[in-house]
Amino acid sequence: MSDAKTARRLSLLLAAAIFINFVDRGNLATAAPVLATELHLSATQIGILLSAFYWTYAVSQLGAGWLAERYPVQRVIAAGFALWCFATIATGFASTFISLLCLRLVLGLGESVAFPCSSKMLAENVAVDRRGRSNGDIAIGLALGPAFGTFVGGIILARYGWRALFISLGALSLLWLIPWLMGPARTLSARAPQNAEAGANPSFLEIIRQRAALGAGLGHFCANYIFYFVLSWLPYYLVEIRGYSLTRMATIGGLAYAMHAVGALATGWAIDKQITAGESPHRVYRNTLIISEIGSAVCLLGVLLGGPVLLDVSLLAVGFTFGLASTTLYAVGQLLAGPKAAGRWIGFQGAVGNLAGIAGPAITGYLVDKTGSFASAFGLAIAFSLLGVLAWTVVISRIEPVRWSSASPSIL
Repeated sequence: MSDAKTARRLSLLLAAAIFINFVDRGNLATAAPVLATELHLSATQIGILLSAFYWTYAVSQLGAGWLAERYPVQRVIAAGFALWCFATIATGFASTFISLLCLRLVLGLGESVAFPCSSKMLAENVAVDRRGRSNGDIAIGLALGPAFGTFVGGIILARYGWRALFISLGALSLLWLIPWLMGPARTLSARAPQNAEAGANPSFLEIIRQRAALGAGLGHFCANYIFYFVLSWLPYYLVEIRGYSLTRMATIGGLAYAMHAVGALATGWAIDKQITAGESPHRVYRNTLIISEIGSAVCLLGVLLGGPVLLDVSLLAVGFTFGLASTTLYAVGQLLAGPKAAGRWIGFQGAVGNLAGIAGPAITGYLVDKTGSFASAFGLAIAFSLLGVLAWTVVISRIEPVRWSSASPSIL
């Protein structure tokens, strides 16, 4: 990409979109303690609502990846963005479990465009030795979204109620469309066909046949299981099990996600610095993901077993480890796929990875109802984190660009 400033503005706009993406998807988790009481919902029902988002979000990643390769990425993101904002606003008017369930499904459909489309644009327009910072920007948005949603959302919840939380944040989110439709995305989308590599784009079938794609999907699933476990159930756990007030929950939860942003910022800088200095992307990315997975497992033990001080410290530390993973996961997929296949690859990787969002919250709710505690739920999350280490060290032999052999245009 010759226009570095334009590419930088693109990265920041995409980071803002991801920020809003995670604010809107996390609102239900923030509102859960109050909403469950008002609408008489069980922990199992809350778990189903939290996971329902991922029923459509995960599957629709495949369609979003296809759309990213076939149509202007700018328009695909804008359409999905508008859809999820209106679903968020409508949630503020819901009164039954079924209506909440349907709106969570629509929200997942809209939000599914974010990562396949953003990865496609970064792979086409940002060089490998600057991609760490760009993915770091997006990871910061990913982190600050839950931080903002937990902190500000918790305050709105305490003062005005859960309906005001959804309506106000959903309406404000729509403002992002103004700079997006008027900004650098239009120029970059127009240039994309000229910048793309020669030859046909690999199909989904070709991608699925790659061992690296399967490994990336498994690794993404394991990283997501812990992340969505914390994202979906942290407010409920802190308030109902550890006795936190809504204000204290909002404060420590917000700080944990702020540490996620700090971890993402540091990781993006460190990755680019090491690669620029001559270190292989394979070693840099793999080591970062291993540290993240093991660190997350250790920190979750502290959240489960620690007293008040250790609990708070462990929450901040696990937030930092999330920053390592969120910066690296998509950068790995972009490197493996290359510009020709980044949209479809991240669509597949994200679809597999976000199955954790379907299974995790629902399983957690079931385990809590059956056992009366969070111990088994924490144990399962830790086990998946350790499985992630095997995905990045055994299933994927080397993190390097795949050599595609497509000779004809792909249909799927």
